[in-house]
Amino acid sequence: MESAAAAAMRKASSQASLADPDDFDLTRLLNHKPRINVERQRSFDDRSLSELSLSGAGAGGRGGWGGCGYGAGVESYESMYSPGGGLRSYCGTPASSTRLSFEPHPLVGEAWDALRRSLVSFRGQPLGTIAAVDHSAGEVLNYDQVFVRDFVPSALAFLMNGEPEVVRNFLVKTLLLQGWEKRIDRFKLGEGAMPASFKVLKDPKRGVDKLVADFGESAIGRVAPVDSGFWWIIILRAYTKSTGDMTLAEAPMCQKGIRLIMNQCLAEGFDTFPTLLCADGCCMIDRRMGVYGYPIEIQALFFMALRCALLMLKPDAEGKEIMERIVTRLAALSYHVRSYFWLDFQQLNDIYRFKTEEYSHTAVNKFNVNPESIPDWLFDFMPTRGGYFVGNVSPARMDFRWFALGNCVAILASLATPDQAAAIMDLIEERWEDLVGEMPVKICYPAIEGHEWQTVTGCDPKNTRWSYHNGGSWPVLLWLLTAACIKTGRLKIARRAIELAEARLARDGWPEYYDGKVGRYVGKQARKFQTWSIAGYLVAKMMLEDPSHLGMISLEEDKAMKPVLRRSASWTV
Repeated sequence: MESAAAAAMRKASSQASLADPDDFDLTRLLNHKPRINVERQRSFDDRSLSELSLSGAGAGGRGGWGGCGYGAGVESYESMYSPGGGLRSYCGTPASSTRLSFEPHPLVGEAWDALRRSLVSFRGQPLGTIAAVDHSAGEVLNYDQVFVRDFVPSALAFLMNGEPEVVRNFLVKTLLLQGWEKRIDRFKLGEGAMPASFKVLKDPKRGVDKLVADFGESAIGRVAPVDSGFWWIIILRAYTKSTGDMTLAEAPMCQKGIRLIMNQCLAEGFDTFPTLLCADGCCMIDRRMGVYGYPIEIQALFFMALRCALLMLKPDAEGKEIMERIVTRLAALSYHVRSYFWLDFQQLNDIYRFKTEEYSHTAVNKFNVNPESIPDWLFDFMPTRGGYFVGNVSPARMDFRWFALGNCVAILASLATPDQAAAIMDLIEERWEDLVGEMPVKICYPAIEGHEWQTVTGCDPKNTRWSYHNGGSWPVLLWLLTAACIKTGRLKIARRAIELAEARLARDGWPEYYDGKVGRYVGKQARKFQTWSIAGYLVAKMMLEDPSHLGMISLEEDKAMKPVLRRSASWTV
């Protein structure tokens, strides 16, 4: 007869029906999960900001893994050891499925085969995954390169499956590329800049492999990456959490790499905002879509990278000063984003009644936003239950669009308070057709069109309405949604989204993105066998089957950053 633990885990699998009345008992599942006999090293993640800033604690911190996450009554996933290290896949199925005796969906094996076909090697060592393996595409463009941003879900998939070698190789090689001189049209980039992508060139006659990096000088639109360094730090922390091996992060070259990235993004400038000022096309929205200024996509990543860096930097002579700067920025950044980027029904009503041209520190409308700038769609879109971080906030301008990556990362990094995280999940449930539709997940909502599309995108033919970055649906975002669901204890949302994806992804050839208001059509210029679509699905599946994997990519709330915020209606419903 099947044991209670096995029954609970079977209920957690991808085969679970949407008709389940309640999400399964995660606490019970975790309590019955087999423990891995690994000697745990000191955790980076047990030090609060106040301890890190002034105490001069050692690089390893204390040895415990305790804490509490967002899910009520659920042991913190991010504080747990992720049991990927040291385990291998069997017959192409994830190690987590084999270990916990799940019945993997038939799509899982196919996805692993496709992911392994995307692997690229350098001098006999696996180094990363190329963006797409689409043999039907007439023009390769740069889809045969390893992108730092694109490699994130691949890295997580290999780590969760007990294959850290490729991730370690990737981290080391990209760190070496950071040291190259970087020029775009005779302009020299800062020392801390990480490449957007790199390519392995093979000379079969000489038997020599060569790396060629792109820092934006070859990119469409010549956009230099801003988010690559942030993603690199996040991958390094995920590698450390998964393997329990801190030697790489503590190595002098990695410490220097982290410091260079931090020096670049924390540089003093004539800018009074604690948020990071960025050019258009600097993140996953890598074409002109009006996300310049202070986009939530970058601010959430910035926040997460700052926290990961703080946990991994050594408080030595070179690191302590940067750590203190990080602590100062984190406190200001968290308050700024939580206070001014947050929007729910009550806040929208307040903005609707704003007065303009207010002066002095008593001003309520601090950014001089004119209520007439509120778009008509927002009044119908905003439910009484739920909320989200808007796309952008700057003087006299609020971008009220929803961006999926920024809001999900805000939850994972604990930039969103527990109440805000719950409200974001409420919004997704309330506006499922708009934000998820028939193919998870819509990158932004709504699409811009007509004259606005002409002026904002420069008539970009790839960013027509409900396509590509302009309201298209991206399967890679499935892993971020799933991680956010696990952290907030909303697994029904994740299961429903994964089942939607499973119904079409393989049949459609693992496309890069989908078009249409509900994501019904394969993108008009979408590549097939897009690697991060494949890896994103695998990561979502493995996290749902073994929620402790969330610890690689999630950070607990730090009480030192918790501001006193005015509570709005959606937080208490």
